[in-house]
Amino acid sequence: MSYKEKKRWAFLGLPLTFTTYIVQEEIITVNSGFLKRVENDCYMYKVVDVRLETSLLERIFGLGTVHCFSGDVTDPDLRLMHIKNAKEIKNYILKQSEEERLRRKTLNTQSLDGTPGLGTEDSCDFD
Repeated sequence: MSYKEKKRWAFLGLPLTFTTYIVQEEIITVNSGFLKRVENDCYMYKVVDVRLETSLLERIFGLGTVHCFSGDVTDPDLRLMHIKNAKEIKNYILKQSEEERLRRKTLNTQSLDGTPGLGTEDSCDFD
């Protein structure tokens, strides 16, 4: 299954921007720009959490913004802004990211001490 959506104006929901979001089984791709094209990819197994935001204007025009929080270095908060079928896409990303983690047998650990990084400057020596 695959979704292809264009970023839209929040007013009237018209797709008059140069940003395209492609959500596939293994990867999320964001293509943006007109003169300078930028392509940003995020593997689905790196997505940790997904959030859906809809403002009043977005709800009026049937749009939403999906935030994908990931372990990706280039964009830890990947946003799919002002897209149609936002709730369906959010649920798909949430389900598919879990399936990809299980398929790749990756372990997702959370930091319990509140620090976002895995390594800290204080290291333990076992001498």
